[in-house]
Amino acid sequence: MLPHDKLDLILRRHDEIGARLSAGATGQDFVALSRELSDLEPVVAAIRTWQAAQTEIAGIQALLDDPATEADMRALAEDERAAKAAQTQALEHAIRLALLPADADDEKSVILEVRAGTGGDEAALFAGDLFRMYERYAQSKGWKVEVLSTSEGTAGGFKEIIAEIKGRGVFAKLKFESGVHRVQRVPDTETQGRIHTSAATVAVLPEAQEVDVAINEADLKIDTMRAQGAGGQHVNKTESAIRLTHLPSGLVVFVQEERSQHKNRARAMALLRSRLYDMERQRLATDRAADRRAQVGSGDRSERIRTYNFPQGRVTDHRINLTLYKLDKVIAGDALDEIIDPLVTEAQAAQLAANEI
Repeated sequence: MLPHDKLDLILRRHDEIGARLSAGATGQDFVALSRELSDLEPVVAAIRTWQAAQTEIAGIQALLDDPATEADMRALAEDERAAKAAQTQALEHAIRLALLPADADDEKSVILEVRAGTGGDEAALFAGDLFRMYERYAQSKGWKVEVLSTSEGTAGGFKEIIAEIKGRGVFAKLKFESGVHRVQRVPDTETQGRIHTSAATVAVLPEAQEVDVAINEADLKIDTMRAQGAGGQHVNKTESAIRLTHLPSGLVVFVQEERSQHKNRARAMALLRSRLYDMERQRLATDRAADRRAQVGSGDRSERIRTYNFPQGRVTDHRINLTLYKLDKVIAGDALDEIIDPLVTEAQAAQLAANEI
């Protein structure tokens, strides 16, 4: 059974928000209330439809319990009761999902980090392929991608690339991408057609705000230097690159993408803040290790989560044993939702089981 007290609270909150908006809420209150109302609308519609269906089922049952009901009417009532029961079952599932404790970070933008792993030049090329996959996927969602830091591979691709992906609900979609991605394919330089295996590591960090992580300036070692790589005369003349070392944690971030030292420092601080925030998330996750066994993967950066097999055109996500024979569409970002959505569904199912709602 659904928890009626929670349903009543949701309906009352929905009515309260509607009344406050009608009364003329303005500014930030209007924005916050409008967003909350928009989030509540689907579950409120499901609750009200479920309540109406329950009332109809009670009426149908009363008709069936009446000995005076004729056989033809009784048969129709039986069919209607079965249809309504199926409808309420689907509505109950949707409502239970809506009642699950929300991940406070789901609505956030993210810092995406892709690093080449084992495999030399081929790993760097694969890291480039993965980054472009996420970049195209983000563009299809209307999200904004800004590169924070890059280290190019000697034969192309990236030894490391870090980017900010801005938009609402980015972390909810990408949070299961963290881990080791493995590729199997024949490199362009391979003359005998042998398949090589290499890997890249992906980290998806929820973007932290200043209110989430306070950084003491006294804990920072700040170095300025000349940017490395392409950039013409600017590279040799301006010490615009920033390296921040967070002394308590030992974390080091380096940003050089902007010509302005001020902008690079701001980006470096944002990146450091998100890494510190992620460290705390990982610590809490470790503390809840027993609960996390039911989740989709541990989020451990060393865990192999997916294999991209180019000769077979196959992508396999090892956490949910999902295989798709459309690698070209996945790596282009077009079919990535066909992997992400089942991962989200699996996580929701585990959460439902754990919460027994």
